[in-house]
Amino acid sequence: MKLSLPLAYKGAPLSGIKYDLSPRALEQWNPAIKAAESDNTISIFDVIGVDYWTGEGVTAKRIAGALRAIGERDVTVLINSPGGDMFEGLAIYNLLREHKGEVTVKVLGLAASAASVIAMAGDNIQAARAGFLMIHNAWILVAGNRHDMREYADYLEPFDRSMADLYAARTGIEFKDMQKIMDAGSWIGGSDAVEQGFADELLPSDQIQIDENSETRAAVKLDIALAKAGMPRSERKKLLAEYKAVTPCAGGTITPCADFIGTFSPLSNELKGVFQ
Repeated sequence: MKLSLPLAYKGAPLSGIKYDLSPRALEQWNPAIKAAESDNTISIFDVIGVDYWTGEGVTAKRIAGALRAIGERDVTVLINSPGGDMFEGLAIYNLLREHKGEVTVKVLGLAASAASVIAMAGDNIQAARAGFLMIHNAWILVAGNRHDMREYADYLEPFDRSMADLYAARTGIEFKDMQKIMDAGSWIGGSDAVEQGFADELLPSDQIQIDENSETRAAVKLDIALAKAGMPRSERKKLLAEYKAVTPCAGGTITPCADFIGTFSPLSNELKGVFQ
């Protein structure tokens, strides 16, 4: 059954703002969790927006193209994502909200941040028992003086209010209470998501598959280490691009050669620990 869902706020990016992923969301994300796909299925198994190591993650442009191909038929959206660009997430939510067919969302592993906003577009939302939704206020990286900071804070408020409105409309939780949940940066497990109204039912476990040979796992671990060390998104992107170009050491181990590790000093000790 098609639901009448609220429209997400359509603001434009403000100069000087860069959106970043939560290091904890990256740490909790297992990119190997996938599902057997069928016709009329859209997979969101990556970062929302620009992806650091492939150049492009899940974008509104890609989702719009997939929906055009599907037409007005019902669609299933599979989600396992640590989130990412808020603008892309809100745009994708609006695209799914306006789709003529019924939208079924399945949270297979993690729907964090912008990905949790996308999940709210489902007419029916299923969550894995071991899965999680993570909701919080918009998280950004900014540069400027104290006047700029006040401007950025005021600028972000309507986006946070819009996200709280979406969650509240879906769950029935009071708007002010939802704002408190977002302020806390809350992790909501599958069963709790159903109980609190973020999901309609649990996902049958046999629909989930684990790909132990995921090619993105090493890059994700590297990005987690860099994010935890406080490295900005732009610098992480450059280093991950360099990581892709490095030839592994003899023996096929995942640990790059010694000269590559040296380029990350003084972070090398932490990085070595990640890949052991």
